[in-house]
Amino acid sequence: MRAKHPRLHLIVMSLLVPAGCAATRPQVPTRPAPEVRRITVLYDAFGKTAGMRKDWGYAALIEYGGKRILFDTGDDPEILAHNASAKGVDLSRLDFVVMSHRHGDHMGGMDHLLRVNPDVRIYAPKENFGVYGFSLPGTFYRKDESLPPEQRYYDGTPPQVMKFGSAWPRAHLELIDKTAEIAPGIHLISLVSEKPTTLELRELSLAIDTPEGVILVVGCSHPGIDRIAEAVLSMGKRIHLIVGGFHLVVAKDPDIDAIVTGLRDTWKVSFVAPGHCTGEPTFAALGRAFGDRYVYAGLGTTLELTPTPTSVTAGTRSGARGMEEDDLEAYRALLPRGEGEERDLLALGAASRRPASAAASTP
Repeated sequence: MRAKHPRLHLIVMSLLVPAGCAATRPQVPTRPAPEVRRITVLYDAFGKTAGMRKDWGYAALIEYGGKRILFDTGDDPEILAHNASAKGVDLSRLDFVVMSHRHGDHMGGMDHLLRVNPDVRIYAPKENFGVYGFSLPGTFYRKDESLPPEQRYYDGTPPQVMKFGSAWPRAHLELIDKTAEIAPGIHLISLVSEKPTTLELRELSLAIDTPEGVILVVGCSHPGIDRIAEAVLSMGKRIHLIVGGFHLVVAKDPDIDAIVTGLRDTWKVSFVAPGHCTGEPTFAALGRAFGDRYVYAGLGTTLELTPTPTSVTAGTRSGARGMEEDDLEAYRALLPRGEGEERDLLALGAASRRPASAAASTP
């Protein structure tokens, strides 16, 4: 039977045929984007990446498990801003920040961070009346009800919790005073220094679970890199990689050798990527002890967190095991600008090495 409206028939067929063809076209599955697993060093006193400014201090961006974590902020907000821009790092896109401790060369860049990301959550160590703030229960002090109200704190009715301010009153600070898991597989290790120059200093280290073991990021290791390693092992975990400052910059050779041997033989650390206050003699000792398990981590370096961590500098995979001469020159020039205890110890060391005649002529 002929269609009464042939033109209408043609229009309907023209609409149906492409649809049918599309339905039979095989669908190509889309591959999920590979997970980013890397650490980018944004602040340090040595490195090879052109266009980045070296300075004494430490900051690193950790990307793992879908999280973007800034660890410390370096010493100078403008240098942090410059280096982040040079590496194409957007600090407005962070899941949270970890401040390892209160020293200026780790928290000095906070103003830039808060300019670009004022609402980011910041984990910091809780210390008595510390720079990151503090709180006490209203019951902490003794009371005398025989006094008239005008002689009593808060007229005799203090708040349940007394909060004390921080240097950044608008920052979203969360204070940590014990080891805690802050996200699945991400831990903050809280320890207190017992060393005379940093007595009672509380420091946080970041421990990230991976299939190969823990990636441990340390700021300055004031409580002792040995104690931090022991804390990880006490959690029933092994250490795959340590990144950051080991605080052996003015240590004597026997102390360095004991720590390096312990990291390799006692705590069974698989890889090390030292930086910041680790110190030149310790870089060399770690290179000798760990060989190809020593990973270069200068300013601008990206550490690819594979089962065998790889150092990538300026787009080139690096097999460097320590610092070259230009690294050493920059590191030595910036070292006297380090933390107060480091400056004091360096001054003492210089005085002890000065010839007696020179010392006698010095006013």
